[in-house]
Amino acid sequence: MPGGTAPSSDEQRLRELGYTQELARSMSGFSNFAVSFSIVSILSGCLTLYGFGLNTGGPAIITWGWPVVGLMTLCVALSMAEICSSYPTAGGLYYWAAKLAPSRGPAWSWFTGWFNTLGQIAVTAGVDYGAAIFTNALLEMRFGFAATPVHTVTLFGVILLVHGLLNTRGVRLVALFNNVSVWWHLAGVTIIVGVLVLVPAHHASASFVLTGFVNRTGFHSSFYVAMIGLLLAQYTLTGYDASAHMTEETRDAARSGPRGIVNSVLVSLVAGWILLLGLTFAIQDYDGALGGSTGVPPAQIFIDAVGDRGAELLLLIVIGAQFFCGMASVTANSRMIYAFSRDGALPGSRLWHRIDPRTRTPTSAVRLATGGAFVLGLPALWNTTAYAAVTSVSVIGLYLAYVIPVFLRLRQGEAFERGPWHLGRWSRPIGVVAVGWTALITVLFMLPTVSPVTAVSFNYTPVAVLVVLGFAGSWWLVSARHWFTGPGIQHPAEELPALEAEPEIP
Repeated sequence: MPGGTAPSSDEQRLRELGYTQELARSMSGFSNFAVSFSIVSILSGCLTLYGFGLNTGGPAIITWGWPVVGLMTLCVALSMAEICSSYPTAGGLYYWAAKLAPSRGPAWSWFTGWFNTLGQIAVTAGVDYGAAIFTNALLEMRFGFAATPVHTVTLFGVILLVHGLLNTRGVRLVALFNNVSVWWHLAGVTIIVGVLVLVPAHHASASFVLTGFVNRTGFHSSFYVAMIGLLLAQYTLTGYDASAHMTEETRDAARSGPRGIVNSVLVSLVAGWILLLGLTFAIQDYDGALGGSTGVPPAQIFIDAVGDRGAELLLLIVIGAQFFCGMASVTANSRMIYAFSRDGALPGSRLWHRIDPRTRTPTSAVRLATGGAFVLGLPALWNTTAYAAVTSVSVIGLYLAYVIPVFLRLRQGEAFERGPWHLGRWSRPIGVVAVGWTALITVLFMLPTVSPVTAVSFNYTPVAVLVVLGFAGSWWLVSARHWFTGPGIQHPAEELPALEAEPEIP
């Protein structure tokens, strides 16, 4: 270290894992949690897919699907957190896969990384497109800016651009936004639910909220509709791997990273259920909510329950939360791209791995994250179910990346070298549940969501997944298997002092 300073325990552990301290390690444990909590964003995921939930199972699936999916998701998060404690690196999942595989580690790492990259980009697209939908609804209410696909996609591009610019200004600014985001979300849920409980003169009955089943998908199987209706909850409860991707910028990473993963799911599970119950009890006109002038069911519920002015204020709270969520999503996405390209696994890796010497942030990776998200969201211009497909892509991409290291850790059994945060004897049963649940939802969310299936209503999730899998698989077979060795030593020891010098961070 420069000036003869001994490396901290975090930096020493990072050296042992094969990397030097390039990124600025200035995030607290709370800031690490805040990144994942902001990406989970109950005010984004719950509300942007709420209309999908009203058509696909209705109140009963919205109400009871949330805790069921939440408990299954908690098992996945706990299993991931245990691994994160052992390997606190920005690469996260694909690094874990390489180290846990008994053989063919580079192949496991390669495909895990590609699924994670796909899922991260899809989450960014889903979050910022959702923010564009709600922003367009507010602009239509206030200024008559029609909620057309062209207008929404334009707003989508502007929001991505702003998030990209902010993410190039340094990790301290990012941490500040995420810290504010936690309190914005918690206060926002409290205000929205409080208003929806106290202001409307009429509320839906408990039997309607707890048992009302609605099927407007065109399918005749209630079980099938109930299962695909779980997408609302599962899409919301994604992105908590961000805490792992931020560990190279977090103090006491082997403990702070795992806590960030688990606590973000726990807090979201409780607060999200309260939000969904409050919103569903406030429905005044079910058909009106789905067919309202804004085209955004939660916005119409706000209007019916508290009037135009009150609805605009509640929408501002939601849009603010979605903005914070998209900001955090770009942050985590860019760190994954940075780490994966650091090991040469992306086309143009030399470009995507570049670090801005002034801010010590991966600015090129930020640009790829936002640009890729914009391309993935473009089908919304002509496909009416494109948004549901983007959310399905994010769930499948991320959860496949989540479960591969968990599966490999199960295979290791007691040979797994635990970090300071671990599950003890509960590791195996929780891991088995996590693997089983991921296998189920991977199949589930590739299925059609409306009937009849046409070119306009087609769920292009399998196409997006197969394109990425086909590209990654072909590249692996033709070329990468000959040179990609998985995560490895980044720099020789003589370069460490220059690389680990601490410049001023804005």
